[in-house]
Amino acid sequence: QVQLVESGGGLVQAGDSLRLSCAVSGRTFSTYATGWFRQAPGKEREFVAAIRWSGGSTYYQDSVKGRFTISRDNAKNTRYLQMNSLKPEDTAVYYCAVDPSWSTVVAGTPKYWGQGTQVTVSA
Repeated sequence: QVQLVESGGGLVQAGDSLRLSCAVSGRTFSTYATGWFRQAPGKEREFVAAIRWSGGSTYYQDSVKGRFTISRDNAKNTRYLQMNSLKPEDTAVYYCAVDPSWSTVVAGTPKYWGQGTQVTVSA
């Protein structure tokens, strides 16, 4: 079993920054790909960013390219999502998820999910 706990969400103003963290524990998660997803009120959950287990490759949704950065620190068993230049349309619950398969993460169907952290961006 793999457990994920997100933190770092909050209420900020447009243009501000936040760093989300995802603490991972459990079995052999270090080789898992990681994704960040978000779900705004009344909308479907959407992919935000992903990173391979080695950290060598990343992939972003077009709307966050150049503003968000996904990273991982295997020594701390933690993944991060640095969010800069936040916009009101970034408001959502953000979820961290992991899976052994990169393609499964990018497709939006990873096996293990965290409980989510709320990010609210005011205009």
